Amino acid sequence: MDSSASKILTREEGFSSSSAASSSTAGTQRPDEQVPTQQRIVAFAPDDPGNPKNWSKAFKWYITLVVAMTCFVVAFASSVITADIAGVVEEFDVSEEVALVSISIFVVGFGVGPMVFAPLSEVYGRRIIYGTTLFVAVIFIIPSAVADNITTLLVCRAIDGIAFSAPMTLVGGTLADLWRNEERGVPMAAFSAAPFIGPAIGPLVGGFLSDSSGWRWLYWIQLILAFVVWVLITFTVPETYAPTILSRRARKLRKSTDDPSHVTEQDIDPRPISARLRVFLIRPFQLLFGELIVFLISLYMSVLYGLLYMFFVAYPIVYQKGKGYSASTTGLMFIPVAVGVLLSAACAPFVNKHYLTLVAKHGGKPPAETRLIPMMLSCWCIPIGLFIFAWTSYPELSWAGPAMGGFPVGFGFIFLYNSANNYLVDSYQHQAASALAAKTFIRSFWGAAVVLFTEQMYDRLGDQWASSLIGFISLACCAIPFLFWKFGARIRAKSKYAYVDEEEKTDADDVEKAKVAQNPVGGITRDDESEDEDLRRARSYVSNP
Repeated sequence: MDSSASKILTREEGFSSSSAASSSTAGTQRPDEQVPTQQRIVAFAPDDPGNPKNWSKAFKWYITLVVAMTCFVVAFASSVITADIAGVVEEFDVSEEVALVSISIFVVGFGVGPMVFAPLSEVYGRRIIYGTTLFVAVIFIIPSAVADNITTLLVCRAIDGIAFSAPMTLVGGTLADLWRNEERGVPMAAFSAAPFIGPAIGPLVGGFLSDSSGWRWLYWIQLILAFVVWVLITFTVPETYAPTILSRRARKLRKSTDDPSHVTEQDIDPRPISARLRVFLIRPFQLLFGELIVFLISLYMSVLYGLLYMFFVAYPIVYQKGKGYSASTTGLMFIPVAVGVLLSAACAPFVNKHYLTLVAKHGGKPPAETRLIPMMLSCWCIPIGLFIFAWTSYPELSWAGPAMGGFPVGFGFIFLYNSANNYLVDSYQHQAASALAAKTFIRSFWGAAVVLFTEQMYDRLGDQWASSLIGFISLACCAIPFLFWKFGARIRAKSKYAYVDEEEKTDADDVEKAKVAQNPVGGITRDDESEDEDLRRARSYVSNP
């Protein structure tokens, strides 16, 4: 190991194992993180094959597809049971509202679980969280399938929702582990398609399955799919979280060399694991309620997520109650949504190509706001589709009208979701898992609530105005990406957790200096201490909070 120089991690290259007693050659070390004399920082060299970002593209794509498939299975599990809610009502002699709780409580689990699993993954790694939670999910699907009372079904669905939430949240962090910013567009699109194709395919498969075999087979199919992805995740996907990989490497070096000086940046953190874990556990809440970017993006995604689950209730209202269709035929009406999702996912390479031109234009360091361009162009698809669905849903009109309204909704979903995930990942870097957990928390509670009040909303407002109400809300949300396009860089520059490039920080400083020049009394001044704080914030993606 080279002990002649110390190297501080930069965004584009990794640490080298080195002695901390020497001077830095690749950056400025923060005053609050001086490495003790004779300790050796174990970390990635630029071309280190142990760095997940340096793995072969084929293997990275394999991992991406496996975790995307896991997300598909989770989303499928959330929606497939909507095909035969009536079967649960009849079997257990409960109201439809009680039966719908089996959907809502599952979705609530989506919001609760990530607040724990995402920060745990940043302490203990991704792989152990994937494997453990998927195993729990597989086990508790079984009592759901054989339940002899509604209580058993609801309790097991709640546990499954919490357990299944981990993959939905960790995938964004996993992709950040594997792919560099300029490479991440297409893989993120593959991931983003899964949570929307799953809910579209769920009612389609569930409709035919329930008509032929009954509602219990809607759970057996979940068990089969969940077991398959658990096997793939557990036995074929390695750890991807860099700090965990480096920690294992340091432990191995300490054992093989009998030299305790080999440490990682996490090892030299003076706080005990319990204290660090407490910080990590509250991190998603800090991001959700303290970061404007995370809050508004989460709000927008909540509207979209609520719309998705509203469709699970609205389609049976329009087609089964309004037109007298069967569950299997109603499931076919989700095909345009799935086609829209697939078509937008197919556009991902072109979107990524455009992003790469922006990367080159900005000298390899484009601002995070460049990720918002697809969102600004596609956000209009959602209200357009909703208004088509709303005003063609009269019983006497053709089935094709409302079904075709699902196409622009599905098409817009993937662009919006992909842009939102990329924007959060680029804005928060190593805090990505917690940022995505915060987004999942608020959107899941909204999605769960929508399931419970959708039928009452349609009864009171009518099919047309109920759908239009969601359309108007989604139309108002179209302002969010434009807001961040204009002010996002300045918001990130003042953030405690967001990543800010040095050039962006300089631009933000120039803006503030201009304000001071215009208003010397009320303007904002910056001193050496604030400059150090900006550097800390800019490097927050590598440090502990």
